[in-house]
Amino acid sequence: MQDQTTPIPVNTPTAQTDIKGELEEARLPLDPRTIIQACLLVLASLAIAYVAADIILPLVLAFVLKLLFQPVMRQLERLRLPRSIAALLMIFVFFGLFVGLGAAVAGPATEWATRLPEALPRLQERLSVLSRPIQTFQSFMQQIGAGGGANVDILGAAFRGTQHFASGFFETILILYFLLVSGDTFLRRMVEILPRFSDKRQVVTLSQQIEENISIYLATITVMNGLVGLATGLTMWATGLGDPILWGVVAFALNFVPIIGPFFGVALFAFAGLLQFDTMLAAFLPAGLYLVIHLIEGEIVTPMLLARRFTLNPVLIILALIFWFWLWGAPGAILAVPMLAILKIICDGVGPLNNIGRFLEA
Repeated sequence: MQDQTTPIPVNTPTAQTDIKGELEEARLPLDPRTIIQACLLVLASLAIAYVAADIILPLVLAFVLKLLFQPVMRQLERLRLPRSIAALLMIFVFFGLFVGLGAAVAGPATEWATRLPEALPRLQERLSVLSRPIQTFQSFMQQIGAGGGANVDILGAAFRGTQHFASGFFETILILYFLLVSGDTFLRRMVEILPRFSDKRQVVTLSQQIEENISIYLATITVMNGLVGLATGLTMWATGLGDPILWGVVAFALNFVPIIGPFFGVALFAFAGLLQFDTMLAAFLPAGLYLVIHLIEGEIVTPMLLARRFTLNPVLIILALIFWFWLWGAPGAILAVPMLAILKIICDGVGPLNNIGRFLEA
């Protein structure tokens, strides 16, 4: 559903000219032992990412958010605002909006959830083809309402999930704050450690490429998703579905997950329409209008803003979404494309990895 050629800027010609000139003759190593060692390193890294997800996921999320905030931080520094105060300001604004939107949609989402068990019989009549799955779901909902022990188990699981989310949320804020305050400290230390000038220049160039391109991508996608959410909210209000803030936030969040997110959004709006309206035309109108909004954004506006020549292979995007969703859940799906783009930038800038970079292209 999401534009399969949604571009991610991963190249800037001026930034890569010098590096490619120096490493033009470099090739991927053909030594079987080196290839086996590299594969084992990748598998070990993925195993650590799975086992230590509680630590690594907040770290990766904070790093990606740092890339998003870095251009604004530089502007605040030009205004002679101390980095510590600028970092606090950025965090308060961003996460304040995040918490505010969550509080705004909590009420409408709860109301729709309470309507669901009563509306299932009506929905079952309208979609007789799906009668068996609906009956199973309805039986599950009735067991939740009748069984006291089940309620205790579900509340305990919900509490544990809330506690886990709150812990990761705090870690992300803490790591993000110190990353923003540190600025380019780690980059300077790495440049000091490297022995050769060519290596120093390569690291600086790659760092600048990653920061510039990923920040442009994230900022553009965030603004476009915000406009999609605004248009979706107004459209749902105009069609009579109601709760424009809820549906706008849902569309905004789903659009961060390419292809899979908008596909799920179409199904969600169709389901909500069937619960809300009597006629089939009115029921599927919200989903159809949401699809139109998404196609305009994904097929026309976003490719025009990010330039079509900077693309990632859509098949690899799908595989990355599925894999990171399995590994880290919804945050992993959101981070999948930025991490794939960062990998592409690194492979394009390091000679022996150029072939991998070409493989990642559309």
